[in-house]
Amino acid sequence: MASNKRSKRIFYFDALRALAIITVIMFHVYLRYSVNGPVNWTPVPSFTWFLTDFYATVARCGVAIFLMLSGALSLGREWEIRPFLSKRLPRIAMPFTFWVLVLSAIIILMYYFLPIHMFNYFPNFDVMTILTFLYNAIMGDTVWFTPYWFFWMILGTYLAMPIINRWLLHSDLKEAEYFLVFWLITCLFTYTLKTDFIIKLNFFASPIGLVVLGYYLRHTDRKIFNSIYWAIAIFLASAVALMGFSYFFSKGTTFFVFHRYAILYAIEVAAIFCIFKNFNQLNLNFGFLNNPDSLFKRSVFSIAKYSYGIYLTHQFILNIMIIMLTNHVKHSILMVILPIITLILSWGMLAVLNRVPHLNQWIGAK
Repeated sequence: MASNKRSKRIFYFDALRALAIITVIMFHVYLRYSVNGPVNWTPVPSFTWFLTDFYATVARCGVAIFLMLSGALSLGREWEIRPFLSKRLPRIAMPFTFWVLVLSAIIILMYYFLPIHMFNYFPNFDVMTILTFLYNAIMGDTVWFTPYWFFWMILGTYLAMPIINRWLLHSDLKEAEYFLVFWLITCLFTYTLKTDFIIKLNFFASPIGLVVLGYYLRHTDRKIFNSIYWAIAIFLASAVALMGFSYFFSKGTTFFVFHRYAILYAIEVAAIFCIFKNFNQLNLNFGFLNNPDSLFKRSVFSIAKYSYGIYLTHQFILNIMIIMLTNHVKHSILMVILPIITLILSWGMLAVLNRVPHLNQWIGAK
């Protein structure tokens, strides 16, 4: 049964979703340590600085990949607004609500019963303090729930998608290219050069541009977007540029990181999407890549299945790991093992909870 379910899915979409959640965790490891354990800039980068730079720049692609997948999977198809929203909105809102309440309750109990004072959120244990904490959790304004801004962004994107979809259904890909050209202009001026373009182009701003980009790259026949070798070359160039600019503009303990919608990130995620889409062109004859029931493919499918739940829970697990390990493990080792531990624990927790009847729609499992 599980194999039949997997066979109906497009593998490179699952692989992209798995990569997206892994890079989200890596970037959040960087964010935690940019505050708790900043690495000094030096003329000759250390391994820890290099690793942190990679996490901060190249691994910042996760949210953009999720947005592109939304466009690739949903746009250009015949569907009505009400069925689309009635299916999509509960799928993101129910896990969001569930994990806000469950994790908030756990954190409140931890502060009440355990001597954990890393974050002093409860100077007074009264109703107003708890309600304020809960409100900040919902809005993503506390270190335990920092990634929850994603819910509000993807909610707005879903509300706009019926309009975008209706346009694309009655357009050809050249009109999508027209849109993407102006979107790239906003990426260059607004989010990279930090200056306004002489013509106001707010209608082309991200994240909608990434949604349209995902749709376009899935369906385009242009050779440059259907060549694995071009995609690899463009990805390597963008990754080197991102890390190079970060090194050049960083100073002291401050890392320079472009805005998430900067043009280099748009180029990087487009290249990543094309690599996964055209991966079969490499003709690699490895059994684990070709066998649909291999451990590798089953793991990719499973991570993709739980990706939204992992997104909602990984920050909590990451913070617990930091509290437990920071004073006992070297910084460079933590940078390597924390993403792995966080992924395994959050993934494993969701796999266990998914066995509870009727709970899968609440925990963030597809």
